[in-house]
Amino acid sequence: MTSRRDFIKSTSLLSAGLFIKPSLLKYDKSLIGLQLYTVRDAMASDPAGTLARVAQIGYNSVEGATYTGTQKFYGMDAAAFKQLLKQNGLIMPSAHYRLGEEKQNGADVHGTLLHDWQKAVDDAAAVGIKYMVCAYLSDSERGGLDHYKQVAAQFNQAGEVCKKAGIQFCYHNHAFEFDKQDNKFPYDILLNETDKNLVKMEIDIYWISKAGQDAIKMFNDHPGRFPLWHIKDMDNTPEHNFTEVGNGVIDFKSIFKHADKAGMQYFFVEQDKTPGSPFDSITKSISYIKKNLV
Repeated sequence: MTSRRDFIKSTSLLSAGLFIKPSLLKYDKSLIGLQLYTVRDAMASDPAGTLARVAQIGYNSVEGATYTGTQKFYGMDAAAFKQLLKQNGLIMPSAHYRLGEEKQNGADVHGTLLHDWQKAVDDAAAVGIKYMVCAYLSDSERGGLDHYKQVAAQFNQAGEVCKKAGIQFCYHNHAFEFDKQDNKFPYDILLNETDKNLVKMEIDIYWISKAGQDAIKMFNDHPGRFPLWHIKDMDNTPEHNFTEVGNGVIDFKSIFKHADKAGMQYFFVEQDKTPGSPFDSITKSISYIKKNLV
């Protein structure tokens, strides 16, 4: 029989693995996630009905998108939102947040890395969130390479606070991080100027591809650094628009073969814009995923 001491020791080691060797942890192929930004309008008007519909389509994990600014989860406190997730058989292992350097109507935005971060972390822990992700840097939050170094330092600080709560901090890329400055990518600054255990990356496969970068090379260069993935496809047009997974030109089958090298733990379907109902698009994406990727 396993003693309580042995149980605590083993679970502590597992938690430590989140920060030390995530590449050794295999991802659960039964989990198929959706970034709720894809259904943001529906979530704003009817979060309960939307989550029920998402679950009915077949998704069993979600990633939050709207804590910042309200300091609530889709209008609910942490306990109420956690209960709603449970009622629909969903988990929310990850959620998006903002840096908070940019002001809104001249005022600081709370629930961000720079303003009331501890409250955000406490609420995330109450919901059961394992990853808190800086989702985006606005135009005013980017600047030159020296400013990116400053942001990297802020990420390290945010990561320290997360770690004390048993949460991993991450950063989600777009394409602007690959606009060279002084022959350097800002993304490399964020990778190299942060502690690899405190700051992981949520790689957006679409934006990496649109920026002309190779996701597999990144996994090989920085093994274990990418526990979270966003998957959305790129259509075969000059505009390289968003499209459903499996409906475009990105070779997800090859990329998924490198999931262990990347340290991937969760992936989330995200489609910023859809040609019709987002529910139709996420249904097409999950159908392809179940048949081809998991």
